[in-house]
Amino acid sequence: MKITTLLSALLVSLNLFAQQTNSKSTTAINQNETIVLHKGLTNFDDSFSYHQTQEDNIPGINFHSNYKTIFETQKSDSPYEWKWVRDGIWTGAALGASAYGLILIKNKEDLPSEEEINFTDPQLLQDKIDNLPFLDKWLAGKHSESANSISDIPFALSFAVPFAFLFDDEINDHTGQYIGLYIESLATTAALFTITAGLVDRSRPYVYDNSGDTPNDRRFKNNGQRSFYSGHVAATATATFFAAKAFSDFNPDANGKIFIWGGAAVLPAAVGVFRMEAGQHFLSDVLVGYVLGAGTGILVPELHKKKNESIDIYPSSGTSFNGDSYNGMAFRYTF
Repeated sequence: MKITTLLSALLVSLNLFAQQTNSKSTTAINQNETIVLHKGLTNFDDSFSYHQTQEDNIPGINFHSNYKTIFETQKSDSPYEWKWVRDGIWTGAALGASAYGLILIKNKEDLPSEEEINFTDPQLLQDKIDNLPFLDKWLAGKHSESANSISDIPFALSFAVPFAFLFDDEINDHTGQYIGLYIESLATTAALFTITAGLVDRSRPYVYDNSGDTPNDRRFKNNGQRSFYSGHVAATATATFFAAKAFSDFNPDANGKIFIWGGAAVLPAAVGVFRMEAGQHFLSDVLVGYVLGAGTGILVPELHKKKNESIDIYPSSGTSFNGDSYNGMAFRYTF
């Protein structure tokens, strides 16, 4: 896996997130503020007129067409909540775990010399292939360099997919939060992959290529022992499924979501096909990467969804600003 590409995408996303968060900070609404709307059953017209004429002195919803209050500039409500302490610790820990995983990968040992005979002797090699899981046997010996290069194209493009959804108005209203969740999702996937790849030894399919097309110095290097699991597929699935999940949550009534989810499923699958043809991973490695990557892309946003908001409707009576008494129902929404 091109680990540097994944980390570069994380750093670029982090920079954009910081810029977007700073630019939107001036329009943020106090999380503990409560809006109370009263609809009196009597003298309602007089009260409404009063708001119109006294708009400069009354904080709240502005009825004048030439002015916009802070509530009007907030175009939409986000289905997610971002908590700096919780999510800062989460993202920081994931990035730290990724760095630790990279150290494990760098220090991973080559195939032991006493094991090399099992991949050079034809009979012993065939015995090892026969002992592979039935899902993986047919891939032993694959080693296409062209497929390896092609797999990097959709892999790299997948990181841009979530940014393309910033053209959606609902998502664009919460750019900083959206990018923050994307960074958190990628960091989580990177942590899971790098630590696993650093700890687990499994020979890649090209290690089984004894035809001479793949030189032994490549077959038996430590990189050849990182078949489990596919980081390319995991990262691609995280990016695409995150975008589909976020779009669906921001636009629950949108048409055509099936095509977005379909595209999210196809892109990492295509990466997986090329990675197998390249001899980088077995089918089981691709399936595990696909499930873990897609799961992270879906679960991270889901875990950040807002709980049921506090909504109260209750009888209310009192005196309006112009001194008229009223009786009615009050609606209170706390956010």
